[in-house]
Amino acid sequence: MRKGRAKRRIVTPDPRYGNEMVSVFVNNLMKDGKKSLAYKIFYDAMDIVDSKTEEGGLDSWKKAVENVTPQVEVRSRRVGGATFQIPQPVRDSRKIALGIKWMILNARKRNGKGMEQKLADEIISAFKEEGGAFKKKED
Repeated sequence: MRKGRAKRRIVTPDPRYGNEMVSVFVNNLMKDGKKSLAYKIFYDAMDIVDSKTEEGGLDSWKKAVENVTPQVEVRSRRVGGATFQIPQPVRDSRKIALGIKWMILNARKRNGKGMEQKLADEIISAFKEEGGAFKKKED
């Protein structure tokens, strides 16, 4: 039998922007518990995005995450022996989680020098509605 849904953890805002969504992004970016390194990578990427776009780095990042968040996802549904892919709307918390994960995964796959540069390039391309994360959303 299934248990109840897991409780939402309280996330503290990040030190530079005071934004909880940035903290969630950094927590997903983090590997092996190295949060200070993850913050450094994120903030360096924000500085690169800030220098390359007219809008601020944080505004560009918010728009990029908004551009890659999916509205519907397909779920497998078994009806009388056959399995069908049925599109269903996505919960708000899952939308953001999926968008963030897709951005980070596609940034890691990119060619470039350093994770800061790869993340900055992925943010800029997601802001322009192109790149791997946006393609994943479209699929």
